Amino acid sequence: MVGSPVLFIAVPLLAAFLIPLLGFVWKESIRILPGLVLIYLLVLAVTLLEQVMHTGTIVEVIAGWAPPWGINLVFSPFTGVLVTLMITMGLIIWFYSYKFKNVAFEEATKYFILFMMLVTGSVGIVLTGDIFNQFVFIEITSISAYALTAFYKGRDSAEASFKYLMIGSLSSMFLLLAIILIYSQLGTLNMADIASKAHLMKPEFKILAVIFFITGLGIEAEIFPLNGWAPDAYSQAPGPVGAAFAGIVVKAGVYALIRIIFTLFDVSGTHQFLIVIGLTTMIIAEMAAIKQDRLKRMLAYSSLGQMGLVLVAFGMGTEEGIFAALFMMINHAVTKSLLFLSGSYLVYNSTDKFISETNGMGRLLPITSFLFALGSLGIVGMPPFSGFWSKFFMLSAAAHSNMVLIIALVLSVSLIELVYYFRVVNRVYFFKKESKIEPKKPTVNALIAMITLGLIILVIGFYPNLITGYLHHASQALLDKGKYIHDVLSTGQLLTH
Repeated sequence: MVGSPVLFIAVPLLAAFLIPLLGFVWKESIRILPGLVLIYLLVLAVTLLEQVMHTGTIVEVIAGWAPPWGINLVFSPFTGVLVTLMITMGLIIWFYSYKFKNVAFEEATKYFILFMMLVTGSVGIVLTGDIFNQFVFIEITSISAYALTAFYKGRDSAEASFKYLMIGSLSSMFLLLAIILIYSQLGTLNMADIASKAHLMKPEFKILAVIFFITGLGIEAEIFPLNGWAPDAYSQAPGPVGAAFAGIVVKAGVYALIRIIFTLFDVSGTHQFLIVIGLTTMIIAEMAAIKQDRLKRMLAYSSLGQMGLVLVAFGMGTEEGIFAALFMMINHAVTKSLLFLSGSYLVYNSTDKFISETNGMGRLLPITSFLFALGSLGIVGMPPFSGFWSKFFMLSAAAHSNMVLIIALVLSVSLIELVYYFRVVNRVYFFKKESKIEPKKPTVNALIAMITLGLIILVIGFYPNLITGYLHHASQALLDKGKYIHDVLSTGQLLTH
């Protein structure tokens, strides 16, 4: 084995603690170290992903304590795809924010410490095989997200962060209640062990635990009506932080929710619930997005709508549906991040971030405007971009399951998306600039980061087969509950013998 899954947590966590210390020796190290760590982790993620595709799931046992008693990390085709996506997005966002606004040394130190903690927590949520440790990683991610939301002073960011904190506290409470309930009934916190013993729980306790989990994790996964914090947090946080929320944090929240529903419990009706709540989230968010007059709030509501669509695909419960959901998660992470990053420069020096302030930016910021337009085409599902395939696979999965209503609603919502994204693109290219606010040209590293995201959208659009093989393996891994239980618990048996 070339590396261990524990490195995905230990290395960035160590880097977060070393950043302020190394900064006293060489100030530029606070910006360089996170990049070096993320490059290493990306190489490790790709290597391990290739390995598990051929040899099977890697179960890492911590401190020699065998499952179900000890803590374990699970790097499977499913978790591996998501970890690789998160690390990739983390690296691109780091490169973009290397000199973002060129903040002072102290502020840059705080930013990169919190960013590394955000990545650590998000990856930990996906890899851990223990529900209490998943709770700990959710807390690490959430606290980092609260602080990053309030990073800018002189805005409404403190209010947005406080709202996020208050709702996040409710999430923590419900998750702890679910964990306490499960431990009182089964005497275990290991996910595989819980899955194997779930039938021993009284039905009423099992349903109550699922309700607590869905409520707590629904806040992290941005599902309606638990996503009231998201528009303010996305709009008030710095551009790269908004991209990190869309590309990394929400993916971890959705994973945790899906793992609970697909692996831990077999409560009847949960898949149908995912479809209903996903459709509700999608419709309400898209209707809200079309009414927005501020760019970042529009992007935030659009992000909520896209995640609703992902939940609908997971709710189908079929391999095709899960495959489509994973494809959409990748497309959303890449495309929405590009929209947040490029959109930040279109309204860079604006306080209010009105959509009208993008008028005429196509002539003043041609590359940034082109990338925003490319992201817009990608997110609405226009061919030949990656978003087309994500919508195509989604509709195909719905058609094979005879879900005609879902097809009609998805197509209707896509038309709404088309209207409000093209409204912005129209202003960028065909309106005259009236605002006196001076545009800010992106730094070289920001341009490279945005162009990289644009190229990913095009490459996946033209060559979707580059990732479909991995996603098929990931879909099968999520559905094969028995194999997950066997892989984890048999590791414990091998250690004890």
